[in-house]
Amino acid sequence: MKPHFEHIGIVGAGAMGRGIAQIAAQAGSTVWLFDLNPDAARAAREQLHAQWNTLVTKQRIQPADAETYLSRIHVASGLEDLAPCELVVEAVVERKDAKTQLLQALEACTPASTVLASNTSSLSITALGATLQHPERLAGFHFFNPVPLMKVVEVIPGIKTASAVVQALQQYAKDLGHTPVLAQDTPGFIVNHAGRGYGTEALRIASEGVADFATIDRILRDQVGFKLGPFELMDLTGLDVSHPVMEAIYHQYYEEPRYRPSVITAQRLAGGLTGRKTGEGFYRYSDGQATLPAEAPVPVVDEMPPVWLSPRASRRMELLMLLKNLGAKIETGQSPSPAALTLVAPLGFDITTVAVVERLDPARTVGIDMLLDDATTKRRVLATNPATRTDMRDAAHALFARDGKAVSVVRDSGGFVTQRVVANIVNIATDMCQQGICSPRDLETAVTIGLGYPMGPLALGNLCGPTNVLEVLFNMQTVYGDTRYRPSPWLRRRGAIGLSLLHEEE
Repeated sequence: MKPHFEHIGIVGAGAMGRGIAQIAAQAGSTVWLFDLNPDAARAAREQLHAQWNTLVTKQRIQPADAETYLSRIHVASGLEDLAPCELVVEAVVERKDAKTQLLQALEACTPASTVLASNTSSLSITALGATLQHPERLAGFHFFNPVPLMKVVEVIPGIKTASAVVQALQQYAKDLGHTPVLAQDTPGFIVNHAGRGYGTEALRIASEGVADFATIDRILRDQVGFKLGPFELMDLTGLDVSHPVMEAIYHQYYEEPRYRPSVITAQRLAGGLTGRKTGEGFYRYSDGQATLPAEAPVPVVDEMPPVWLSPRASRRMELLMLLKNLGAKIETGQSPSPAALTLVAPLGFDITTVAVVERLDPARTVGIDMLLDDATTKRRVLATNPATRTDMRDAAHALFARDGKAVSVVRDSGGFVTQRVVANIVNIATDMCQQGICSPRDLETAVTIGLGYPMGPLALGNLCGPTNVLEVLFNMQTVYGDTRYRPSPWLRRRGAIGLSLLHEEE
């Protein structure tokens, strides 16, 4: 079957342009590749040749396929060579001036029927189209790196983009073997916007001294199932890429507190600690492998104190069963004895506040995160308050490590690491639904594929319980007095009935 666009042009022979050229040729399109540096375009063609030969060696494709794909890649000597193309995709440097100048030149040298597409990740399609005679020809067509592996593409119409252009790009994305998601022309589109809840909140947690980078990464991998922790992810992407995106979305949303960047990344970027590409970011790298600090060993406790569990603890029955299975001596009185380890499990509140409100001895009070079912996690997270005695902290650590599950002990804050990050992911996602940036279905698809999350943010909200997420946000708003934890209207309205309904809405 022939692809929707049989002849396409690509301007920019970097990693993105080369990746788009690869999947287009494999889908049956003839590709004209242009770069201001002719050597770069020729090098890209040679790299594609080598890539296809590698696939032949691995028996992923046949030798004849490799030769056919290569025969479809042509190096253009000038923009005028792109005149026969039905689609031209620009994948040049992420600067508005560079892109607008290029798009104006493309409009001048291609027929009115040629679709113009921008691979921009952060610039407004409407603003880029405003410089054109026919902005209805232009749409965003945002791929993710590496293009052949990241099977999602955002299709973004500007205010004046013709609906036929949007439909054609959606069909072509399918021809390329990718899943198209339709996004409104708003800062960050879908993926980069939805991703704000992960890294930015992790940076806030680190800046408050709650836990170090490695501990935060371990918690989010082991409790929620993220493939990479936020600091591992920023090291992989590079702060030279991720920090400017944070700043751009923050400023484009007129300093919305939810998207506030961190001085941590600004400082590290200024110091050249951008990540794996420089050998040092949040971690140091040797031969591509991160050097990680060792986890704190499980304390040796000679005599385990009895445990008293707060009647207000979240998932209290599950927690009581867990304590029983771990062999704890459980007190059942209305208040803890003077010797008891006092255990609380709040949602959103800090351990200090809980101890004061419930009239517990802070020196013997330790918190545990029960946002998620313990049986679904690979790690337990405990939190102390500033007054917690060392012996009580060590006793709690040793007790919850008895069955071999990893345990992290963090410092007091409003909400645990997982609670804070998950609540922000869900809150931002539901706010995007509120704004009509995309459909709930496309949101789930884009985030799962584009960000590699274990599930979409709405599914994650359902897993934790929408009312629990709301409780975390409301309580954190109280603790911090900060509007960045203000629940979105959609989340407030849907919390009582569940977010699963959002999957069915268009």
